[in-house]
Amino acid sequence: MLAAKDVVSDLKQIANSRKAIDLQRFFKTGPGDYAEGDIFLGIVVPQTRVIAKKYQDLSVPEINRLTESIYHEVRFCGLLILVAQFEKAKTRAAQKRLFDFYIQQLKAGYINNWDLIDVTAVRMGRYLLDEKSYLTTLRRLAKSKNLWERRISIVFTFAFQRIGELDPTLEIADLLLDDDHDLIHKAVGWALREVGKKDGPMLRNYLSVNVAQMPRTTLRYAIEKFSASERKKWLNA
Repeated sequence: MLAAKDVVSDLKQIANSRKAIDLQRFFKTGPGDYAEGDIFLGIVVPQTRVIAKKYQDLSVPEINRLTESIYHEVRFCGLLILVAQFEKAKTRAAQKRLFDFYIQQLKAGYINNWDLIDVTAVRMGRYLLDEKSYLTTLRRLAKSKNLWERRISIVFTFAFQRIGELDPTLEIADLLLDDDHDLIHKAVGWALREVGKKDGPMLRNYLSVNVAQMPRTTLRYAIEKFSASERKKWLNA
């Protein structure tokens, strides 16, 4: 029977202490940083994906053991397994059970870095496509005091972008424009840039209304695909 301890064992076998030091620095785990105290094994994403695929039929209680681990890559692996099961779920009830578990882990503080969110929320956000109250969920997350809940609110909207619905991204961006955290500035700018790829006039109209209050990081990310001359125009607006 597949067990979380086997996943952890496989991950520890490929751990790299030198890489762990680099990752802990890159993901800001020092005192006062946004991921203070997080512990890395030193495993890169492709390696983690291979192990997650091997254990994709792990039970939810065993996934829970992974997502509550002190090790970043173990939590990441657990989330990858969860996402794989969500995408294979054949019923709405099964999807709901996995989505609710995902949100539970978020609120418990185990989905607590931008990579854990960005890789998984784009795919888990598909659950909201058939929810009548999806905006209520997104707004509640966007207004949270928790950094990671706010970030996930905008990343969830990528699921809507994939089916051509761009308004949810703009609505959540509105709620986050005054956020004071750089990780939110970047996420909102990234989401707006993707809107622009699908509908340039929509992005330009949004910028014309909001450029004065938009953080510079958000603006730079949003206009990244514009020509050099147009980027200069918006930066000088």
